[in-house]
Amino acid sequence: MPNTIEILDRLINFPTISRTPNTDLIHYVRDLLEAEGIPCQIIENESGSNANLYATVGPTDRPGIILSGHTDVVPVEGQAWTVDPFTLTESDGRLYGRGTTDMKGFVACAIHATLAASKRSLNTPLHLALSFDEEIGCVGVRRMLEILQTAPIKPRFCIIGEPTELKIATGHKGKIAARAICRGKEVHSALAPNGVNAIHLASDFVAAVLAEQRHIETEGARDDAYDIPYSTIHIGMIRGGTALNIVPNRCDIDFEIRNIQQDDPDQILERIYAAAKVISDSHPAEGQVEIEIVNRYPGLETAVESEVVDFMKTLTGQNATKKVAFGTEAGLFAQKLETPCVVCGPGSMAQGHKPDEFVAVSQLNDCDTLLAGLIDRLAG
Repeated sequence: MPNTIEILDRLINFPTISRTPNTDLIHYVRDLLEAEGIPCQIIENESGSNANLYATVGPTDRPGIILSGHTDVVPVEGQAWTVDPFTLTESDGRLYGRGTTDMKGFVACAIHATLAASKRSLNTPLHLALSFDEEIGCVGVRRMLEILQTAPIKPRFCIIGEPTELKIATGHKGKIAARAICRGKEVHSALAPNGVNAIHLASDFVAAVLAEQRHIETEGARDDAYDIPYSTIHIGMIRGGTALNIVPNRCDIDFEIRNIQQDDPDQILERIYAAAKVISDSHPAEGQVEIEIVNRYPGLETAVESEVVDFMKTLTGQNATKKVAFGTEAGLFAQKLETPCVVCGPGSMAQGHKPDEFVAVSQLNDCDTLLAGLIDRLAG
């Protein structure tokens, strides 16, 4: 049976950047598990280019515990890597490679734990859930959750292994990704007043979004468990114009809302819709601002007094909990399956999405120890 680092070495070799195929990786994991007699369910997308994997060890007539992780990684283009991002490199107690922290390190630990569990007689089942395209809005896991929703027995708990330095995280913000499409009327720039400049509309929209953000900061709800204790609106991309001497007829603005549990993101969105209407109404018929939703997922808010948190405290020996700034699939597991979830995995997100991403060997060893304790509990 390969150890965790050997498994991670293979996982890093698969360049499973979001929106590209992950099936080679999934088939590698399937072959590892099925060689030990562990049945696997492969859940593909419509084209068959990407797939989820769901496997179970132990009895199937009672609720079990899910170890969940995503197999996709963010791109490396434009980053100044000093090592090959798709070859695992060890140096000074660190393992370098794209996805070592986010989150193939945990995936390797979870696969190793699943293999180890197959050698034991479990009283409570252990499930392994691997998804795709998490980094672009928790896309792939939704199909797997649709299937799990129809199962007669729902899981007892779910552990999402995103990097928390193995601390217990009980919450994260929800997210709406949206696009504002600003439409104008093109004319020669020498006759600019006769046209409607879509970039000017976009500028008005940006100003309205910034005003909404200031309102949230000063008047909105707060949750001091987060580093940023309020909901945020972020503009990430602006695309408009084709040439300097043409008044542009279109400008697109990609923005996101990340909301704490106390805020209704749809109410924030409604205020942004209202601002867009004001901008549209202030221009001739050719000037319009339309908003479309690109993606959304719910936040996570697991009560610190819940059974899953007590379980994780006894497993980790920790008493404290935290909330994380980044989103995860935990909110969807909690919403779709009504399964209590926590986020707990090796490494720090401070290393994620960066050149020379790494996870400490000690973190993987500690995660292996934690999951070995979990298996002992499931066999007890």
